[in-house]
Formats: sequence, C-alpha cells, structure tokens
Amino acid sequence: MTADGDGRSYGKLTTPRLAAELSERSTLCLPVGSLEQHGTHLPLNTDTVIAERFALRLAAHVADRHDLWVAPPVAYGLSPEHAWAPGTLTLDIPLYASLITTLVGEYLRATPVRTVLIVNGHGGNRGVLEGLVHQLQHTHDVAICALHPSTLAASEVTVDSELPEVHAGIRETSLMLALAPDHVRLDLLPAGTRPDPGQREAIQRLVLDRGATWPWTSDDPALSTHGVIGGDPRKASAKLGEALITAALSAGADILDRLVPPGANGPITLRRTHAPDS
Repeated sequence: MTADGDGRSYGKLTTPRLAAELSERSTLCLPVGSLEQHGTHLPLNTDTVIAERFALRLAAHVADRHDLWVAPPVAYGLSPEHAWAPGTLTLDIPLYASLITTLVGEYLRATPVRTVLIVNGHGGNRGVLEGLVHQLQHTHDVAICALHPSTLAASEVTVDSELPEVHAGIRETSLMLALAPDHVRLDLLPAGTRPDPGQREAIQRLVLDRGATWPWTSDDPALSTHGVIGGDPRKASAKLGEALITAALSAGADILDRLVPPGANGPITLRRTHAPDS
C-alpha cells in the first residue's frame, strides 16, 4: 500500500480481486464533496479533493486494524449558497438524497460489505447526510456514519484567523496545501485585499448560529471577500494543513473504532449500537 492509502482504492480493484479482498469485515468509505467556487485561489473541486485524499490517508492510517476501502468520490453536492458564481453546480435536495441512498444501496448489493463510512468535504451536505444515515441504517441494517474532517480538525487545532473559518480561508487553503499543493494558486488572490473584521458579526449570525438557519450566500459582502469567508488565505501553510490532517486522522480513527470495533465479527446490529464513550 502507498503512504496515502492508494492501495485501498475500490475503483482500482478488478472483479476477482474485489471478491478476494472484501468481506463482511470490510468498511466501504464514500467520499462526498462539491463543485463550487472557492475564491480566486482554490479550484471548484476543492471539497471533493479534500474528502477523497483525506479518506485515502485515513485508510493508510488505520490499515493495521481496519479493512477500509475508498470508493470513487461523489463530486457534486448541495451548493445553493455558491450558485451565483460561474462554474458552481448544485443538486437539489431530493436528487442528492436519492443519489447517496442509491449509491450506498448499490455498494451493499455489489459487495459483502456491511459497514459504511461517509467522508464529507462540504459543509452544505451535512444537514441532509445527518438524516440519511438514520434512513440508511434502518433500510439496510448497515453500520454507518458520516465523518466531517474539517470540523474534526477545527476542534483540535487553533487557526490564527481574523475571522471565523467557514469557506476558502486559512484552514481550507492549508488543507489543500498539504493534500494537493499543485491545486493552490495564491498568486491569483487580488492584490491589496484583506478580510474585513466587520464581517465577523454577520458570519456568526447568518452562518454559525445554530439557533436559526438562514439562506445566506457567499457573494454577500457582509460575509465574504471575493468568495472567501474566513481569514486571509495568504496566511495558510502546508505545515498548518498537516497539523489539521493529523488531528482529523486521530479523531477519525476513534470514530471508526466506534463504528466497527477492531476485529469485530459479530452481527451488524451489535456493531451498530456500539455506544460512544460518554
């Protein structure tokens, strides 16, 4: 296996190898992202790149105790907040829910796998995924959860940012510098522009406040600067990105241990109800 877990790529298996490698003790990892604006310095597929490459890193990280296989990523998500920008594609909620439901069902039909880990790279997908994991568990009697690497990393590593980190700022740019540095074009950031500290209140109220849900948009100057909602991406670094990934890998391994304890071979219903530590 390569250091980034590429040897655990589901799509690179042949049919005979799949039959030999995957079993009921295997876990299918489905990376999900989006195709949306990420400022002037990051590509449209940023969330998909982060989800897939983190998933491959996770597969390598847990290889000593989990048989994790990474499926091809879902490159489209729910991005109405970025629909103003050229190049952004967004699915509607029924289509997205149907897509994820169908894909998970097909993987369960086509393989002996009974455990699924969704790795989500886009915050806009989260609300629907929270409902879908319940539905998929009941429909397929599958052990399943959705993991959000950026959130896991943010809870462990402090980012020195002028503003809360939401989209294409220091945190996300640092992740890309660590995972896909050739995709980052900091030289394309408009000269002389810096985040506006006055945006903090609107970001907290419209995006981060969990007491109310607002239909915000990333072209609102009260929230963003050139599509960035967060600190100055020029302050990003691969070193910070690696620290974020390391923290997310550690937290992700713990979550995977709860989803399917190492060496577990009992009934799915027992694994599914394995309670997290209180």
